[in-house]
Amino acid sequence: MLKKNILFITILYTIALACVSLIKINDISDYVPSITDKVFHFLTYGILAILWYLTWFTKLERKKTTALFLAMVISIGFGIIIEVLQHRITSTRIFDLKDILANILGVILAVGIITLKNRFEVKK
Repeated sequence: MLKKNILFITILYTIALACVSLIKINDISDYVPSITDKVFHFLTYGILAILWYLTWFTKLERKKTTALFLAMVISIGFGIIIEVLQHRITSTRIFDLKDILANILGVILAVGIITLKNRFEVKK
């Protein structure tokens, strides 16, 4: 079932992440500590990388290393593009290098976990 739906799930997650990142949020900083924002970036981009890896590997049938590389590039590139768009097309969001760093660290952790899983996976 995952193989059948993973492309849809990944695209839906990517679109939802873009929408949440670009919509106007009124004074959220009054309610959310800044560290929470970075944890959100870390986790959401880690999940994004895992979803794109599963999409490339299971649905689009790429080799594990190729799928992992593509997932990493897409996730990091997407995060950078979103930050630039926040600066360019919104008046309520700002470009933040710390957000990009949190995104990249989340992706790196996801890639590390997938790499370890693949390395220790029992061959059938």
